[in-house]
Amino acid sequence: MTRHARNCTAGAVYTYHEKKKDAQASGYGTNVQRLSKDSIKNFDACSLSLQPCRNPVITKDGYLFDKEVILEYIISKKNEYSRKLKEYDRLKKKEDEELANKKASEIEAQVQKFVKSESNIVSKPIDGFKTEPTTSSISNMANGKDKVLPSFWVPGQAHNTEKSKLEKPDPTIYCPVSGKPMKVKDLVGVKFTPVKEDSKKSIHIQENRYMCAVTHDILSNSVPCAVLRPTGDVVTLECLEKLIKKDMIHPLTNKKLQEKDIIIMQRGGTGYSSTNEQLKAKKERPALQA
Repeated sequence: MTRHARNCTAGAVYTYHEKKKDAQASGYGTNVQRLSKDSIKNFDACSLSLQPCRNPVITKDGYLFDKEVILEYIISKKNEYSRKLKEYDRLKKKEDEELANKKASEIEAQVQKFVKSESNIVSKPIDGFKTEPTTSSISNMANGKDKVLPSFWVPGQAHNTEKSKLEKPDPTIYCPVSGKPMKVKDLVGVKFTPVKEDSKKSIHIQENRYMCAVTHDILSNSVPCAVLRPTGDVVTLECLEKLIKKDMIHPLTNKKLQEKDIIIMQRGGTGYSSTNEQLKAKKERPALQA
């Protein structure tokens, strides 16, 4: 069949554009849109502020942050934990007082019950010709309690310990991106090698800002990078695989490297499917029902 224009309504083909347009106008279904290059942060931008890092640091999982921003985040989380801990202590103290009062009232009720039962015991003359029905039994298995109690030796008024419904706040600070535990001592300073240009522009305005510390290849979102922990230098993964991993020696200091000294940087993305997996934005809407 032949193709027709977007706004043509006389054709026999229901095009993708018409289907998408009708679905959007109907208000039903799920809208899916692919994220473009402008919707993803740059490789040298902070994962929290999304701005170029002035003093970049990286976590052991490869997420880049500005040092000032991530320290402010950690301090805010510690303050939040202190506030939650004070509130937890206050509520815990209140709950303990309520449980103590409840337990005291139960003991008082038991004492009153015992006193009442003892006061009913009076000496009466025995009439051998008059029979009175038995009103109570001293057995703890009477009055249907044999089906409630698991054993004859278990007392009927055993105190059940109630579990506290309060949860103590977690003092662990988690990475805002990966959700894994994070500590200040695990942050590694990153040292980008700037591209030497004669331009007087700021380095954050330049299109090509940084390069590999060893091969001087231009770094961008499309170039996978890694950070060498001992010095914080940023190199490309190609340089890492072809030059550094052969002897595991730092090319700038000639010192021995270990696997833990290599941190793979998490890239922001380029908009291509080969770079990232999650590049689609979805908006859930009501489903159309017949």
